[in-house]
Amino acid sequence: MTVASNDQLAPLPEDWRRALAVVAHPDDLEYGCSAAIAAWTDAGREVAYVLATRGEAGIDTLDPATCGPLREREQRASAAVVGVREVEFLDHRDGVVEYGTALRRDIAAAIRRHRPELVVTINHRDTWGGAAWNTPDHVAVGRAVLDAAADAGNRWIFPELTERGPEPWNGVRWVAVAGSPTPTHAVDATAGLDRAVASLLEHRTYIEALTDEDEDPETYVREFLTGYARTVGERFGGRPAVAFELFGR
Repeated sequence: MTVASNDQLAPLPEDWRRALAVVAHPDDLEYGCSAAIAAWTDAGREVAYVLATRGEAGIDTLDPATCGPLREREQRASAAVVGVREVEFLDHRDGVVEYGTALRRDIAAAIRRHRPELVVTINHRDTWGGAAWNTPDHVAVGRAVLDAAADAGNRWIFPELTERGPEPWNGVRWVAVAGSPTPTHAVDATAGLDRAVASLLEHRTYIEALTDEDEDPETYVREFLTGYARTVGERFGGRPAVAFELFGR
C-alpha cells in the first residue's frame, strides 16, 4: 500500500454514528484498517462488516468447502477483537467476483439495512501504487461500493429492493477507501494498533499459509501493521495512522 507524496493528511471527519465496511474477503479490513475501526468502536460508534465472499479460494492447501467456513469463523473472531458484532456475507464466489448490477444491488441492500453515514471499503484501483497489481475482487467490490452508496438512496434503480424493504437510504455522507495509493485523510492508530495486530492474528490459518515456515506469524503481523502505520504517520503529524481516500457525497 503506497502512501504517495509528502502532503499532510487531513483528519477523517468524526461527526457520524454508524459505519458499514464492505470488502471482498476475510482479512481485507485487517490488513491496515482495523486500528481505525477499534478507535471508532471505542468512541461508541457502530460499525458493521459486509463481505462479498467467504474467501474460500484463498488457501491453496484447503479445498473451498473446508476453507470457506473456517475463514468465516476467523473473520467473526477478528471483528469481535475490534468491537464489531455484525458480520454478513453476500456469498459471491471468491476470486471471480464480477462488477455489475448484481453486486451493486447486494451492496445497496446492505447499505439500506444498516443505514450508515460512513461506508468503508478498500482500494478499487488497478494497482496499490506503482507496479503492485491489485486483485480483480478488490477492484470489483470497491467500485461497486462507490456506486451502491448512491444506488441505496434511489428507489427506482433497484425497485425490487423497495418492494421487500427496507426503505431507500440516502444518508451516506462519505465513502472512505483504505489502501488507496492516493489517500487524502487519516485516523490516529495509536490506541487501536495492538488490537489491530490481535485482530489480524485471528486469521491464523491464512497467515500461516502466507508466511514461511520459519517466520513467526505475530512478528510478521506486528511488523507489517506498525510499519504501515508509521509510514502513514509521516504525513499525519508523526502519529501512527490509517490512511483513507475520502469521497464525499
